[in-house]
Amino acid sequence: MGVTVEIVSPQTPAGAIAFTDAHGYYQVSGLSAGAYQIKASAPSYLAGLRDVALRAGTNLVVNFTLTTLFEAAQWVPPRRTSPQQDDDWRWTLRTVTSRPILRLVGDGAPAKSKDHTLKTQVSLIAGSENEGFGGVGDMATQFRIDQSIFSAGTLTLGGNVGYGSPDPAAVVRAAYSHQMDDGSRPEMALTVRRFALPGAVQHDGALDAMAFSVADGITLADLIDLDFGGEFQVVDFRGSVTAFRPYGMAAVHVTPNTVVQYRYATSQPNTRMAKGFDTAPADLSESGPRVSLRDDRAQLEHAQHHELSLSRRISKNNVQVAVYYDRIRNAALVGVGEVTADSGEFLPDVYSGTFTYNGGDLSTKGARLVVERRLLPNLTATLDYGYGGVIVLPGSDLPWQEAQSLLRVEHRHAAAIKLAGSIPHSKTRCIASYKWTSGHALTPVDMFNASPGESDPYLNIFIRQPLPVAFLPGHMEALLDLHNLLAQGYVPVLGQDGQKLDLVQSSRSIRGGLAFTF
Repeated sequence: MGVTVEIVSPQTPAGAIAFTDAHGYYQVSGLSAGAYQIKASAPSYLAGLRDVALRAGTNLVVNFTLTTLFEAAQWVPPRRTSPQQDDDWRWTLRTVTSRPILRLVGDGAPAKSKDHTLKTQVSLIAGSENEGFGGVGDMATQFRIDQSIFSAGTLTLGGNVGYGSPDPAAVVRAAYSHQMDDGSRPEMALTVRRFALPGAVQHDGALDAMAFSVADGITLADLIDLDFGGEFQVVDFRGSVTAFRPYGMAAVHVTPNTVVQYRYATSQPNTRMAKGFDTAPADLSESGPRVSLRDDRAQLEHAQHHELSLSRRISKNNVQVAVYYDRIRNAALVGVGEVTADSGEFLPDVYSGTFTYNGGDLSTKGARLVVERRLLPNLTATLDYGYGGVIVLPGSDLPWQEAQSLLRVEHRHAAAIKLAGSIPHSKTRCIASYKWTSGHALTPVDMFNASPGESDPYLNIFIRQPLPVAFLPGHMEALLDLHNLLAQGYVPVLGQDGQKLDLVQSSRSIRGGLAFTF
C-alpha cells in the first residue's frame, strides 16, 4: 500500500502518477500507444524500473516486487583488481521475488552473489481483553524472518507468542516457497499452535494443533488463472481430531476488463492478511483450526464454500456480482465471558478473554454485490452488500441449556462500507470499515467473503504509522487495531453457573504496538 508509481515517455513529458491501494494494486488509464518507463518507489525500499511498450487498444499488467535498502546493503560488489575493469560490470535491479541485485560481467551473463539476503520483522503488541476496555492487558510478540536460498527460494519462520498471563498462547509457522520460471510460486508450510486452557485437568490442559499446508498456482495461455492447495490439520485435545482442508480457484479473463471466477474453500479467509499479519489474533477463532466442545468432546469445524462471481472494471470502478452456497458442520462460534473447559460445552481462550462453543450446522445460499472506487490516487472506497443465512438465537438472557436448543438459521441482509488508503506526507496507512446486519446474528453474513469488500462486523479501524528512527538500519511502525469499537451485536445468555455470558459475531478489543523491520 502507498507505493508511488510513475509512468513517463517522450509522448507524455508531464507523465502520470498512481499509488497502490490496500491490496498493492495500481491503475493508470488513458495512455496513448508508445514506449514507457515505469518507476515504483516507496520509503525504505529500492526503486523498481521497467521499460514497456503499450499497443493501441490494449491493457498491460506490470508487476513489481520491491527490495528494502537493508537487503540491498548486503549485496556488496567485489573489489576491482584494476582501474581498467570499471566498464566490465554494472548493477541491475531485479524486480521479481527475492533476487534484488545481480552482477553483470563480461558478455553480460549475470553472476549470482551469495544468497544471504535476510529480512526480519518484530512486532510488540498489547491490548485489553475482548470483554471491553480496562480489562487485564494481554501482550504478544509477533516475529517473521525471511531468508533467501539459491536466489529463487525463500525460507520463512514466523509466529506469535503471547505472554503476560499464566497460560500464554503461541503460534509458530515455518514455510518454504520457490519462484518458478513460469511465474508461479509453490509453497509448503508447517504451523504449530498451542493454547492453554484454564480449569482443564492436567493431562489435557492445553489444545495442541499442527497443520501442514501446500499451495501453488499457474496461468494458462494468459487467460486462465488457477490457484490450489490444501492443509492437513491435527488437533490434540480430549482425543485426536484430523481434517484435510483443500481449496481451489479458477479465473477466466473473458476480456481485459472482465473476469469470471469459481472459488472453492473449506476454511474462512484470514481477515488480518490485508493488515500485514502484524496484530495478535483477536480470539481463538481467528488463528484456527476452528475447534469447539460438544458433550465434553472436541469437534472440528467442517465447511464447504462454493462461489461463482463475475467481476468487471468500469472506468475507476470495479464491480463484482457473486452467488454462493455454504455448508458448515459443527460451526465454532465465539462468546465473551469467563468459562472453563470443565463445563464440556465451552472452549476458553485465556489469551483474549473469549470462548468458543458449538453452534450446530449452517446451510445457506446467498448473493453479494461489491462496488470499489478510487476516490483519490491514494484512497479507495468499497461498498459491499450481502444476503444469506446466519445462525441466530431468538431472545436473550436465556439459560444456556435452553439457548443451545433454540439456535437456528435465518436469512439476513448486510451492508458494509470500507475506506482504505494512505496520507502522502505522513505515510499513514489506514483501513476503516463498518458492517451493518439486519437483526441479531451470531455469524456474519457471507462468512467466506474474500472480495475487496470483505469487512469485519461493525466498526473497525486499523492504522499503521511509520516512525522516524535514525539509529536503526530498517524502519519502525506504530500499529493500532480496533475491533467492534461500539460493542455491537452482543446477545446475553446465562451460563451453567448463572453467570452472564455474551454471544457475539465479533468481540470488542483494542490492540496496539510497534513493528520493527530490519
